[in-house]
Amino acid sequence: MTIVLIVVGVAVGVYVRLSGNVKHIDVAADELGATRPPKASTTALNVLVVGSDQRDGKNAKYGHRIDGERTDTIMLAHLSSKRDNAMVISFPRDSLVQLPACRAKGNLPGQRPHLGMINESFNSGGIACTWKTIETLTGIHIDHFVKVDFSGFKGMVNAVGGVQVCLPEPIDDKKALLRLPAGRQTLKGEQALGYVRARYSLGDGSDIGRIQRQQMFVASMIKKVMSGETLTDPARLFGFLDAATKSVTTDPGLTPSVMKDLADSVQGLAAGQIHFITTPWRYSLTHPGRVEWVQPQARTLFRVVAGDKTLQGAGVKGGQSKVPRSKIQIEVRNGTQRGGLATQVAAALEQRGYHIAKIGDAPRRPYPATTILYSPNGAARVSTLRADLMAAAPKLVPTAGTARLVLTVGDDWKGLKAQRAEELEALRGTDAGHDSCAV
Repeated sequence: MTIVLIVVGVAVGVYVRLSGNVKHIDVAADELGATRPPKASTTALNVLVVGSDQRDGKNAKYGHRIDGERTDTIMLAHLSSKRDNAMVISFPRDSLVQLPACRAKGNLPGQRPHLGMINESFNSGGIACTWKTIETLTGIHIDHFVKVDFSGFKGMVNAVGGVQVCLPEPIDDKKALLRLPAGRQTLKGEQALGYVRARYSLGDGSDIGRIQRQQMFVASMIKKVMSGETLTDPARLFGFLDAATKSVTTDPGLTPSVMKDLADSVQGLAAGQIHFITTPWRYSLTHPGRVEWVQPQARTLFRVVAGDKTLQGAGVKGGQSKVPRSKIQIEVRNGTQRGGLATQVAAALEQRGYHIAKIGDAPRRPYPATTILYSPNGAARVSTLRADLMAAAPKLVPTAGTARLVLTVGDDWKGLKAQRAEELEALRGTDAGHDSCAV
């Protein structure tokens, strides 16, 4: 009996501790509008997740101090009613969208309806306005929100002993306070935060590239949290939960008790059943530097989530290639005298769902023909890339060991083939079982 009382006492103490960690912001029903999207299922759950870029206090060293607070990351996590799959949708913060009206609140000015950047809503009307914006744009009923700040993210990573990533190239990014060698390694604290926030020093410097890295990193962290080394280690598990609850702000309904119930209900969910997807997009032709959502692909994705369906059950299928674009890394080299061509090609490929590892010039120029260099490990990936290009000659490099493809753009470059409206491979995304070193 004494042992039982001790166990119960410890459990109560843990719950009280975790409950005391969580901060809450109440979102009133009238702040979300009178005509919210209907909830398709009583047990499916949709949680808005935002990463805060507030740069004061502990976060001051991550950039110039700005007035207010913007959403550095916007995601929507969907947990199916049967708890047999989950989906995390990323919304590019450079998205140019129709923003709804939000009322002023406290020291926030509110938001008038207009065409603007999706991450404006948080600075204009706080989390309630971001919540309303995502519901309005997607037609998905949101149940809860979670806001995570920079310092809290580091605590969660450290609590699980770091997260493993694979870097195709060394990183030296002064803005992100990050310097790392190439290869497989475990990132903790400052390094982990710098990695998910880095933008201009990696890939083509776009927000899309950063989203891809964030998805890969979060997938790796989820895989580690769900692994035996975390779940079977009480100290490590409590450390993670303690760090997680300290770092988040939620609506009052998302209590540690609700979080625990959710965790219990998805214990049988494998990492490969957690899918990460970026809203289908393209670069805007009328607003340089901004992206627009591609239709009907985006609407199809949103309908799948709103209806609590799976991508397979909704008839959304990827391409016929053996290796999807989301699992292919490409180095793009300019073999012509046309300045900026490699960057243009990289952007077009990234829009299709490829990962851009590096951009640069070919060792010698000009190259008469566009070529795809590949190693024996990358052979299965060539057909996917080749099918997207108007013209390209594959060339095997027998001594190479990387699975990455090297695309050298030659004078015969004719561009990418047009995508069919029904071609929805962008919805395949990646999952939490993916190994970033295996792309």
